[in-house]
Amino acid sequence: MPPATNPPADPVPKGSPPEQFSLFSNEAADATDEVASTPPIGRFSNFVVYVDESGDHGMQTVDPNYPVFVLSFCVFYKRHYSEKVVPTLQKFKFNHFGHDLVVLHEHEIRKEKGCFKFQSRQHKHDFLEALTGIIDASNFILVSCVIDKSRLRDRPERLSNPYHVALGFCLETLYEFLQEKNQNDALTHVVVECRGTKEDKDLELEFRRICDGANRLGKRLPFEIVFADKKTNSSGLQLADLVARPVGLSVLRPDQENRAFDVLKRKFFCSGGREKVGEGFENWGLKIFPAPESEKPR
Repeated sequence: MPPATNPPADPVPKGSPPEQFSLFSNEAADATDEVASTPPIGRFSNFVVYVDESGDHGMQTVDPNYPVFVLSFCVFYKRHYSEKVVPTLQKFKFNHFGHDLVVLHEHEIRKEKGCFKFQSRQHKHDFLEALTGIIDASNFILVSCVIDKSRLRDRPERLSNPYHVALGFCLETLYEFLQEKNQNDALTHVVVECRGTKEDKDLELEFRRICDGANRLGKRLPFEIVFADKKTNSSGLQLADLVARPVGLSVLRPDQENRAFDVLKRKFFCSGGREKVGEGFENWGLKIFPAPESEKPR
């Protein structure tokens, strides 16, 4: 019997769109407004979104120590993400673990579980400082929604699914950001972690319902959801995991020192653009629901 041979690769179809990003380039990879706002080549937008959550979205019980549910969208310009963010996080892992297979989880780091058993308090401090520095240096736009479950229980919307409420806000705001960047006619992928078969089906159904027009804007939203296994070593998902809890704590305990949130404030989508980073993000890139009594509707 003759040895098996691999079938020839399918030829590239004629008229296929040019590559959106060249694999090797000497051009600067700065994620400036001018570059990121250029209309995309092909059908995919220039941005990718990584999503994570903090807290329990169920309404049956409310944890008195953390009675909020937080959903955070980290929106990356693809070229900056692939050429700057990913390599930087890989080097960080090599420096601290000797290999790059460790998946960073905020809960495990905070509780010092698994790979995150630090040699000393100073070791942990240095580790967190370096990680905070990576987040600070990484260019991404943050869109987040904090659901105050204790206040939601006393309102007519108490039967609402906090995850779905937060998802609607974040997708609407994501569309407004992409519209600002001339990306709203292209397809943007939204990457979320798998949570379970039933939960994932419910989330996908709600995601598609919102994108089909059941949103505040009354528009079809050009987004596609992508589910990733919890063990996936995705830099974007790991960074999203690290930002969700600091956002929740900033709302829950606003007077408590929160070094991570001080960095994140400059990441939020805000009303003033790049010239006003760190200002005007309340009820813009960051929504609290139910809204505080003093907050005016957007």
